[in-house]
Amino acid sequence: MQLQANVIIFRDSLDFRFTSAVAHHSQAAAVTFSKMKIVTWNINGIRTFRGGIKQALDSLDADIICVQETKVTRDLLDERSAIVDGYNSYFSYSRGRSGYSGVATYCKDSATPIAAEEGLTGLLTSHEGAVGCYGDHAEFSTEELQLLDNEGRAIITQHRIMCQDKVQTVTVINVYCPRADPEKPERKLFKLQFYKLLQCRAEAVLKDGSHVIVLGDVNTSHRQIDHCDPCDIEDFGENPGRKWLNGFLHGGKQEEDRNEEELDEESEVTPTDPVHGGKFVDTFRYFHPTRTNAFTCWSTLTGARQTNYGTRIDYIFADCQLAKEQFATADIMPEVEGSDHCPVWGQLSCPLLPNSKPPPLCTRYLPEFAGKQQKLSRFLVKVDPKSAQSEQRDVLPGSQEEGEKMENLNPLGAGNVSGKKRGLTSDSVVPRGKKTKTVKTNSKPQGSLLSFFKPKPTNVVPPAEAPLRQCETPLSLDNTSTQTSQKESTTRENVSSVTDRVPEDTDTVNNHSPQTCTSSTAEKCNKQVKTKHSTTQPTVGHSGANKGASSVFWKSVLHGPPPPPSCKVHGEPCVLRTVKKEGPNMGKQFFVCARPQGHASNQEARCNFFAWVDKGK
Repeated sequence: MQLQANVIIFRDSLDFRFTSAVAHHSQAAAVTFSKMKIVTWNINGIRTFRGGIKQALDSLDADIICVQETKVTRDLLDERSAIVDGYNSYFSYSRGRSGYSGVATYCKDSATPIAAEEGLTGLLTSHEGAVGCYGDHAEFSTEELQLLDNEGRAIITQHRIMCQDKVQTVTVINVYCPRADPEKPERKLFKLQFYKLLQCRAEAVLKDGSHVIVLGDVNTSHRQIDHCDPCDIEDFGENPGRKWLNGFLHGGKQEEDRNEEELDEESEVTPTDPVHGGKFVDTFRYFHPTRTNAFTCWSTLTGARQTNYGTRIDYIFADCQLAKEQFATADIMPEVEGSDHCPVWGQLSCPLLPNSKPPPLCTRYLPEFAGKQQKLSRFLVKVDPKSAQSEQRDVLPGSQEEGEKMENLNPLGAGNVSGKKRGLTSDSVVPRGKKTKTVKTNSKPQGSLLSFFKPKPTNVVPPAEAPLRQCETPLSLDNTSTQTSQKESTTRENVSSVTDRVPEDTDTVNNHSPQTCTSSTAEKCNKQVKTKHSTTQPTVGHSGANKGASSVFWKSVLHGPPPPPSCKVHGEPCVLRTVKKEGPNMGKQFFVCARPQGHASNQEARCNFFAWVDKGK
């Protein structure tokens, strides 16, 4: 009986410990797997973070941070930006231009994705761990798909989340949509094609069973409430980008037709009407349908952020079910500076479940950051252009223009350099813009910059003084001699002053064999130099007059900017601007009010003063 009682007590003790351990694990899990927070921010250059990327990411306090316009290419990506303690990162680079476009997604180690992929088409994916689900590309040609993914505008990560006691997936599509340049009609078409490709991919992933979040800089303000001055834009609703948003977002057209004045307070827009097609919801407008002056982008050239004269073009879109069931809130962060955009954030009630290790696209696996030794043949072997094109889908290519690619493949081109000794040089990679120096044996010596501004001498050296020419070079170069008298040093100064005025003579000496001067010849030279010096002294005053005249001339030519006028409204000095847009006025200067741009009703904003600079002034 005693033994049985001890067994029962021991078993009860084990049950208590197990129950306590489970409760402790559940409590720890609740702390570890907190609510999911996601942030998107157009940072306008990843190198603009003065305090470092680590400090900037920590200050946002989010699990997944998506940034756009990193302006960094694969060859310029440094370890400090790629490998951040506590995060795993995924980059997409521009292949055609350096310092252009680019997006990146930083995930906390507690939010490590199960899959990651660059681009929207799948053409840049050649590794395991891709997201998949590309949709129907029948409307696009192969060339169009390559161009759409060539500018580094999309990165996709897929995560596990716990929703209603079930493990599900959410796919985060980080995009930087193109800007439609009014001067380039082809870019308008490119932007619309990118929109279509984005919608095709997002809906395909959603159809496959994953929740989808599309976020980033969309470069289109959806409704008039999202624009600082929509009345200045003709046919605001007819913009192709806004029409696309109306179809992409659920109830977009219905919300546009609402009379916003009838809504006195904010209320949720329930996405339950299936008639209006779109499968995604603008999460900010889901929680704040009537908030005005909620902008995310301002012009830095006009200081428009000071007057909040901007647009809302940065979004977090979520599929209807996810927005309704899991999103707790969404908002903008206009107080965060450092870019011409501000961050946008959203909070979900579902926790993230991290993967054991990052997918292959993670930057920590790149050879330059993983500590792997690279083969020397990678740098020295000449690459066949055909094989290079075939390998573009196997390896992340560098961000180079066509000219740079050709230069790397054959840096010396079809030059005259030949021979076995030059083989290594021609096959090695030569940085763009660096040229080898060629030595010219009979070239004239480079003159001083001051010689271009000195007045020309009025007297010319007679050609009959041939002995002087033979002695000028050794006399002018004999500055290190220790056995010369003070008289000889004075003579050398005179000779050097003459040689400065007659550089052709020194060039004649330099281009021939070294010549020597005997003592008798030197005495003759001294006499001739004294005579020449006495004849050139009267020209000093004349050269001073020429110098004064030239200074007056340059002051008349290189005068400073004209004094700024005062604007008529504020009575403050204006600022000088220059037209940089191509056209008949390109390069012309004008004055405008120095205050930041703002709405016409804002008295503290810039007035409409404008005046061209008179060329005669």
